[in-house]
Amino acid sequence: MLLSGGIDSTTTLALAARQGFELYALTFRYGQRHEAEVAAAARVAQAFRVARHEIVAFNLRLFGGSALTDDLAVPKDQTPAELARGIPVTYVPARNTIFLAFALAWAEVLGAEDIFLGVNALDYSGYPDCRPEYIAAFQAMADLATKAGVEGRQHIRIHTPLIALTKREIIETGLSLGVDYSQTVSCYDPAADDTACGRCDACLLRLKGFAEARARDPIRYRDAAGVSR
Repeated sequence: MLLSGGIDSTTTLALAARQGFELYALTFRYGQRHEAEVAAAARVAQAFRVARHEIVAFNLRLFGGSALTDDLAVPKDQTPAELARGIPVTYVPARNTIFLAFALAWAEVLGAEDIFLGVNALDYSGYPDCRPEYIAAFQAMADLATKAGVEGRQHIRIHTPLIALTKREIIETGLSLGVDYSQTVSCYDPAADDTACGRCDACLLRLKGFAEARARDPIRYRDAAGVSR
């Protein structure tokens, strides 16, 4: 399970747990601009009593190219039309390919045949590595990439149970499974005390999802004066 500590990966983890899978969680400290999501992933992994949680560290800030791994401003207060236009500067080059490669390697060692990730192709920020076409291409590559696969001892299936759901539907699914979303982090630019900005693309999509689900978002946000609420 690729676990970022956000809404989508946490809901996906809950779905895998409901299906009876033994859970192994994989989180990345990849040079992102804050540690809040890593801490959230650790909280979520503990809450779900995963069999093992690994946090893998490497530094994509060496390459930059994203507002999450470089000294670029995180976009704020974008309109729905702006959110739907093009690939945003928060896209991290090839991130899901890198993450899935780690997951594929660990799955081969574990003898696991199922990799779960919470990508979504509807209410998302236009990332190319969240599309069904991308997942299908990685699945085809995974079938050829491992010793166990070539020898016929293992066939890994990539599960993307949220890929055709809206953010509202994802939140409703999680709430029906008893997910505690207060443990999660979505914000691209949280404050030092980890309160969400409420203005970046991720916050706007999250707030929209909770509003449409008619549910209260349990995390804290900063107000216009920068005060947590």
